[in-house]
Amino acid sequence: MERFMKFKKLFDRKNKDYVTIKVNTSNVPDGLLRKCKKCSSIVLAEDVKNNNYICPKCGGYFRVHAYRRIEMVVDKDSFEPMFEGLNTRNPLKMKGYEAKVQALRDKTGLDEAVTTGRATIGGNSVAIAVCDGRFLMASMGEVVGEKIAKTVEYATKENIPVIIFACSGGARMQEGMVSLMQMAKTSAALKRHSESGNLYISVLTDPTTGGVTASFAMLGDIILAEPKALIGFAGPRVIEQTIGQKLPKGFQRSEFLLEHGFIDGIVERKNLRNRLITILTLHKKDDKSYTDNFNIKKEKSTMAQKKRESIKMITESVKKSAWDRVLASRMNDRPIASDYIDLLFDDFVEFHGDRYFKDDQAIIGGIASFHGMPVTVIAQEKGHNTKENLEHNFGMPSPDGYRKALRLMKQAEKFNRPVICFVDTPGAFCGLEAEERGQGEAIARNLFEMSSLRTPILSIVIGEGGSGGALALAVADEVWMMENAVYSILSPEGYASILWKDSKRAKEAAGAMKMTAKDLKEMGIIKKVFFEPEKYTTDTLPKITEKMDKEIVKFLAEKTKITKEQLVDERYNFFSNGY
Repeated sequence: MERFMKFKKLFDRKNKDYVTIKVNTSNVPDGLLRKCKKCSSIVLAEDVKNNNYICPKCGGYFRVHAYRRIEMVVDKDSFEPMFEGLNTRNPLKMKGYEAKVQALRDKTGLDEAVTTGRATIGGNSVAIAVCDGRFLMASMGEVVGEKIAKTVEYATKENIPVIIFACSGGARMQEGMVSLMQMAKTSAALKRHSESGNLYISVLTDPTTGGVTASFAMLGDIILAEPKALIGFAGPRVIEQTIGQKLPKGFQRSEFLLEHGFIDGIVERKNLRNRLITILTLHKKDDKSYTDNFNIKKEKSTMAQKKRESIKMITESVKKSAWDRVLASRMNDRPIASDYIDLLFDDFVEFHGDRYFKDDQAIIGGIASFHGMPVTVIAQEKGHNTKENLEHNFGMPSPDGYRKALRLMKQAEKFNRPVICFVDTPGAFCGLEAEERGQGEAIARNLFEMSSLRTPILSIVIGEGGSGGALALAVADEVWMMENAVYSILSPEGYASILWKDSKRAKEAAGAMKMTAKDLKEMGIIKKVFFEPEKYTTDTLPKITEKMDKEIVKFLAEKTKITKEQLVDERYNFFSNGY
């Protein structure tokens, strides 16, 4: 800690003018004011500091020194620097390079462009690396690559998460191919860290470009970014010069990357520490059995009670035809997936994007806590009103949505988290763009991977379960349904059109398709049915989720007792032998 305070004092003393403007008047003390590079306003330095280094005029983000960044996120007095004093070589014998590096060391108090060490955040042990843009634009030379790799190797050995704050102009030109090799070095170290089952959180700040973007910055299990940060491989100026076109506003900013599926979320600086604490806590490794999280009371059920429940189910089902249930599953005021998530889980953190092209809002997903157990939650979301329906494409996922879901499932498998899916879709989106991006392949890949996913999977059909678009979230250990939900090969309208060449016979088709919860339970395709109140809305949903909560507890207690091999075998046998 003494070393940290020494460096902090040195860095504070030597860097007062980082974003400070010098006012040539005798009555204004040097360092009192700063100039915002976003809006050009003159603001008090103390106001900027007290506002998390954000302009109080326009909300623009000032770039933050490495040690200040560390102070903002880690527990007080917990940071211990590591891997300092490495020698920066001059492999290309570049004239003036060594002198420039030494001058930056003297000016900043840093040994290189990244500060590395260990700390705790919310009591969670982490290895941390923070890039500092004052040192040759935080370009990645040999020492930067070595320090990051060593930090990751330390985290792998200690079995703890890694957090890297990226900020860089890319590879260091003065070191040529030696710099480029650091992309491979850091990526290889992160691969070993990942294969050991450990968490890597990447936090992207302004700017993150070039070889850093094309290596460690974009390899996080979870990738967060600050608002409006410039993030890209080739810089905007290079792109404009290459293609001879003006780039659109907002291109390569955090918001652009979120929309295109490359990051999990944008987090304001004031919220970042708490967000990291939540994520780290949900990934905390625990030697206790999953079942220790639950206090399961076995309910005694007599044969008479079971018979009454069975009769009730049959009686209730007689009241509504299959077509009635189709209409009920499509009601605008019916609870949607996010309503279930809000009532069943704590600390839900939504993650975005497929890492390839887009963030499809027809599927939402993330991590949460269920009775203290970390779980991954994935759901097809329709929305409550017309505006939300359009935002979520009426719950009809594109390939990007299925790939996002699969990414989150594979992440759950890595961290031994059960997966809970909520199915509610008329079907996968059928459109030109969906076919161009491989709708069929995306659905097939989910079926392929879910069949052998080495963690429990529970799928609950809460509304419409349309065709392969629904099955892509329902290759599960158990599938449950709401009483008025439907699950079918396609819509009754489509069925009637294909089989009878007459979509007007949809009502007749609904009965022939055996698509109700009662029908499918009798066929053995689904395991449980949850009865609905006559008026099923968000107001009456808590009565359902209270029962559902108890059943999920039992499911998890049962499925987490058995080995992963047995879990996968039982799932395989159900689909291969049952049908």
